[in-house]
Amino acid sequence: MAEKTVATRNEEKNVVKREVTRHPEYFVSPLVDIYETDEGLTLLADLPGVEKEGLKIAVEEGILTIEGKVAERPHEDLLVQEFEPVNFFRQFELSEVVDQNRIAAELKHGVLTLRLPKAEKAKPRQIEVIVS
Repeated sequence: MAEKTVATRNEEKNVVKREVTRHPEYFVSPLVDIYETDEGLTLLADLPGVEKEGLKIAVEEGILTIEGKVAERPHEDLLVQEFEPVNFFRQFELSEVVDQNRIAAELKHGVLTLRLPKAEKAKPRQIEVIVS
C-alpha cells in the first residue's frame, strides 16, 4: 500500500495538524529568530539539509506555513551516520499588520530568511504640526 499522510484542520486555532495514517512522516519545528523594525518583521529559520526544491512556503487564511523536506542522500559511501535527517514543519498566525502579498523568502546555507513587510496602514508615521 502507498504511504499516506492526511492533513486535518484544527478549528480552534485554524492551524493544520498532521494525522499519520500508514507510515510515520516525522517533522521537527525549526528554531527561529524573529526581529521587528519599523518596516516589518524578519524571520530566520534554521533548516539544515533543506534545498530550494524541498522547501514549501505558503500563506492561507492568515496562516504562514513553512515546510522543508531534506533530500534523500545515497548511503553507498556512508561510514558513520550520527544523526538522522529530519523534515521541518512550522506555522505562524499572521496579524493584519503584515502585508501578506509582499512576503519575500531567501534560503542560504540552510538558513531561511523571510521578510514580512508591514502594511502601509500599520507603519508608524510622523504627523506634521502646523502653527497658526
